[in-house]
Amino acid sequence: MSRVPGRRPLRAGRPRGARRLLPSPAMIVALVALVFSTTGLADAARHAVASAIGGHPVSSKPRAGAILTLGKNKKFPAAAIPTVANAKEVGGKTAAQLEGTCPPDTISVGGGTGSWCMETTVYPLTNADEGKNNYVWASKKCEEVGGWLPSASELVGAASWIKLESVIHDSQLTATVNLDPTRGLKDEREMSSTLVTTEAGSQAAGSEGVSEGATGDPRQGQANPVPLPANPYPESLQYVDVYDNFNKGGFAGSQPVIEPQNFRCAYNKTTNAINKSES
Repeated sequence: MSRVPGRRPLRAGRPRGARRLLPSPAMIVALVALVFSTTGLADAARHAVASAIGGHPVSSKPRAGAILTLGKNKKFPAAAIPTVANAKEVGGKTAAQLEGTCPPDTISVGGGTGSWCMETTVYPLTNADEGKNNYVWASKKCEEVGGWLPSASELVGAASWIKLESVIHDSQLTATVNLDPTRGLKDEREMSSTLVTTEAGSQAAGSEGVSEGATGDPRQGQANPVPLPANPYPESLQYVDVYDNFNKGGFAGSQPVIEPQNFRCAYNKTTNAINKSES
């Protein structure tokens, strides 16, 4: 190999002008991290750093002054959650007692999860009350006992839970059937609070009339109105009847609000009620 004066001889295997490549600092850090992760040193380092955050040790178990970590289920351990004596009771009453029960002689519509109740039989009438049980009377009686006159939808919806009045060929196991021949075998039905009108116009729902002595507004120059009799219970305003219909519930026409009919009351569950059938 010839040598040019003033120049270094070229080494075999290295191209002229090539530079030696050295690993960068970032590459060195990455390689060190890789070695640590494969040897378990990274986990140890992580725990060493996290073992004291702000001077508080980290622990998987409850410790005074320590930072508690979540478990594998992403929840705190049960031992870390404080308990309260009699936590299942409020004021000495259980959740079931606070939820309330049905009044006596009623049943929960919808079963134990139902939020309201209905009488198991129609409202009992005395001999003196016979014939008085029209819509107004029934509404007042239900209010007096702390309930309400149920709507047609409530009665139909309760047909699978309550033995509603029904036709003589319905099942006595699921309906109330009139089988007393001394009083005549009759198909029965029940009154609901749902109202319909059989005529059009404002008078179809009743009228308070115009009282004797009523006058017009003199500031507006109104003439005195003509007296008219009141009609609070028109024949055109009628309540919807419902019957059991073989445990399915059904509609049985309508009757004027002044006409008497069987009815039963509905109630909200109360915390003070004691129903033997549910206890």
